Amino acid sequence: MFRRTMIALTAATALAGTTAFADGHSKDIVDTAAGAGTFETLVAAVTAAGLVDTLKGEGPFTVFAPTDEAFAALPEGTVETLLKPENKDQLVSILTYHVVPGKVMSTDLSDDMTATTVQGGDITIDLDSGVMVNEATVTTADIETSNGVIHVIDAVILPPQG
Repeated sequence: MFRRTMIALTAATALAGTTAFADGHSKDIVDTAAGAGTFETLVAAVTAAGLVDTLKGEGPFTVFAPTDEAFAALPEGTVETLLKPENKDQLVSILTYHVVPGKVMSTDLSDDMTATTVQGGDITIDLDSGVMVNEATVTTADIETSNGVIHVIDAVILPPQG
């Protein structure tokens, strides 16, 4: 009985996660991320950075979206420090490094390709062992929204210093 209940709960959870993205195509990037339930930190950071209106704009945008777990993996206190008003420029830089202009679907990717982010730095795509964006792995690809696409990543990628 316990095993059957656990299997049912696991299946229901998996379906609920899929359902959160199912109607994403009619929602913009911000609303899709907010509705998913796994991007609370990202949505809070986008809000603190003043980027909500931009990411709700016409686009199209490609967002490599770190999960809450990806933000939690940063050194302790990093997120709290970045969310402070005096660190807004640094937060904007990090967040815009996760955004590429245009709608880039997984089928558009090629091994070792680079793309220039909204921040101005380049990211590198590696297809040798799954899909990697710099040092982050894409865990879910091609979540279409009304103004672009979201690719879920398992780490926060940081722009090059300098």
